[in-house]
Amino acid sequence: MSKRLPEDNKAAFEELLRQYENLKTGRSSAFLEEEQFEKIIHHFEEQEQLDKALQACEIGISIFNYSGLLLVKKADLLLDFRRYEEALDILDRAEMLDGISPDLCVLKTEVFLALDQQEQAIEFLERVMPQFDGEDRIELLFELADVYDDYEEFDKIFDCLELILKEDPLNEEALYKICFWTDFTGRNEASIRIHKQIIDEYPYSELAWFNLAAAYQGLKLYEKAIDAYMYCIAIDEKMDYAYRNMGDAYIRMRKYKDAIEMLEKVLELSRPEEVIHDAIGYCYEKLKQWAQARFHYRKASHLNPTDSKLYYKVACTYHNEGRFSQAVKQLEQALHLSPSNADYNLGMGFSLAAQFQYAEAVPYFAKFIKARPKNPKGWIALIECFMAAENWDKADDYASLAYEATANKPVFLFYKVGILFSAGKSKAAFSMLELAMSADSRQLKKLTDSCPRIMQHPKAIEIIAQFKKKK
Repeated sequence: MSKRLPEDNKAAFEELLRQYENLKTGRSSAFLEEEQFEKIIHHFEEQEQLDKALQACEIGISIFNYSGLLLVKKADLLLDFRRYEEALDILDRAEMLDGISPDLCVLKTEVFLALDQQEQAIEFLERVMPQFDGEDRIELLFELADVYDDYEEFDKIFDCLELILKEDPLNEEALYKICFWTDFTGRNEASIRIHKQIIDEYPYSELAWFNLAAAYQGLKLYEKAIDAYMYCIAIDEKMDYAYRNMGDAYIRMRKYKDAIEMLEKVLELSRPEEVIHDAIGYCYEKLKQWAQARFHYRKASHLNPTDSKLYYKVACTYHNEGRFSQAVKQLEQALHLSPSNADYNLGMGFSLAAQFQYAEAVPYFAKFIKARPKNPKGWIALIECFMAAENWDKADDYASLAYEATANKPVFLFYKVGILFSAGKSKAAFSMLELAMSADSRQLKKLTDSCPRIMQHPKAIEIIAQFKKKK
C-alpha cells in the first residue's frame, strides 16, 4: 500500500516543487536549502523521472558548490545512466570536499565494478577500511565480500565474513552467508573454529550451532553433526533446516528409520517439497517397505509431475513386488518424459521380459545398448531375453557382438557355452567352455545360472574339475 503525505505536508511539498520550478525557469530568485534539493531529487527518483532528478542535482550543485551530499547523489544518478567515468570524477571531488563516508565507498566500489575494475575496487576498500569501525566497517566488509564474489576470490569472501563475525558474532546475514561459503570453499575446519568461539560466548545462538553442525557434516563427522543439530533444535524447535540436514546425516549413516523421523518433521514444519518426499521414499526403499516408498515417490511426483525419475522410482517399487504390469505403466510415463533415458529403457525391458513379452522387450534392451555400448548389463539382458525365448541363433550372435563391444569380457564366453549347449551343439559348447575357463574361471556362476542343465553333463564337470585342479 502506498504511503500518503498528510495534507499539510503535501501542500508544503507542492509549494516546494512550485518554488523549484520557478527557480529553474528564472521566474523567481527564491532560495532553496540543500535539504530541500535532496527532497526534490528523491521525489523525482520515486516517480522514476531520472532525467529530472539529475537536473535537480545539477541545479543544487550550482548553488551549493561544496555539497558532498549532492555530489554523491549526482554520482548515484550517473550510474543509472551508465556514465561511469563521469561518476568516478564526481566521487573523487566529493571525497576531497567531505572526506570518506560509507555511502561514498559503496558507490565508488559499484563504479569500479561497472568499469570491470575489480582490482581497483579491492584496493580502494582495503585502503579506506581502517578509517571505519562498528556498523560502517561491517557494511564495507560486506561490500568487499561482494567484490571478491564478482572477482571469484571465494576464499577471501569467507575471510571477510569471518572478520564481520569478529565484530558482530550474532550478525544474521554473516551467519547465513558463511554457512554457504563454508560448503562452497570446503573450509569446514575454519568454520568449526569460528562457531565454537561464538558458541562459547553466545551458547543460545541457534545459527551458530547450525553452522557448526553443517561444518561437521561437511567433514562427514555425522554423529558430531547430529549432536550439534540437536542443540540447534533445542533452542529453536521449529528450525526445519536442522531436521532436514539431520535426515541427510542419518541417511549417510544408513540409519533410515531415524532419517524418516527427521524428514517427516520437516513436512510438519514447512510446505511439502518434492525433495523431502523423494528422500523419505528412498529410506523406505532401503528398508524394503515398497508400498511406503511408493507412497512418497507418488507424493513427490504430484509436486513435480515433469520429473521422469520419480515415475521410474515408483516403477522400481512395483518391480520389486513382482507387479510388472503396474511397473510398465509407470515406465511408460517416465519414457514419455525422457524417451532416450538408458535406465528407463532397461527397466521397461526387464518388466516386459518378466511377463514373457520377449519380442516387446528386445527394442528397449537395444536402446540401452545403443546408449551404453560398453556396459555389459544391457548385453546380458538382451542375450538372456533371447535365451528365454529359445532363440539360440540370435542369442549366440549377440553374445559374440557383446564380447567384442565390451573389450572381450569373459562373461560372454560363458553365455556362449550355455547357448551352444541349449541349442544341442554340445561339442562346440565344451570347446567354448575350455576357452571360457582359461579366460576367467570366476565367471562360471553365470553359466550355472543361465544354463544349470549343463552341470549334469559329465564332460562339463570333467573340464571344470581340470581347471580347478590346475588352479
